[in-house]
Amino acid sequence: MRKSTDFLLRLRPWSSEAFVVALLATIAASIVQEAIATFGVTLYFATFFVAIIVVSLLAGAPAGTSVAAIAIPIVWWGFLPPQFEFSPLNGDDYHRFAIFLVFGGLAISACSLYREALAILRR
Repeated sequence: MRKSTDFLLRLRPWSSEAFVVALLATIAASIVQEAIATFGVTLYFATFFVAIIVVSLLAGAPAGTSVAAIAIPIVWWGFLPPQFEFSPLNGDDYHRFAIFLVFGGLAISACSLYREALAILRR
C-alpha cells in the first residue's frame, strides 16, 4: 500500500517543480474549460476545481492556492461575458467567485490533511 501512494509525496510544497505543475494544470484546465464552453455550457469553474484537487494532492497547498488565485482572472477575462475583456462584475459574478474560493479552500484543506496523513503513515 505504501508504494501505491508514494507519488503523492514526491513533490515538495514551495518547490519550483510544484508551481510548474500548478501552472501546467491551470493551462490544461483552461483549455478543457474552453472546449466545454464551445458546447454552450456555462460552468465557469468546473475544470478549475479538478485542477485544484489534483495539484493540491500532488504538489501541496501552496500550489493548489496558486491555481485558485490564477483561475479567478482567467475566468473573469476569458469566460465571463463579454469574453476576452475585463468588464465590471455584477452581483452574480461576485457570488460565483466567493463560492469558488470557499469550496476551493475547503478542497485545498482536505487535500493538505490527506497529504499530512500519508506522510505520518509513511513513517
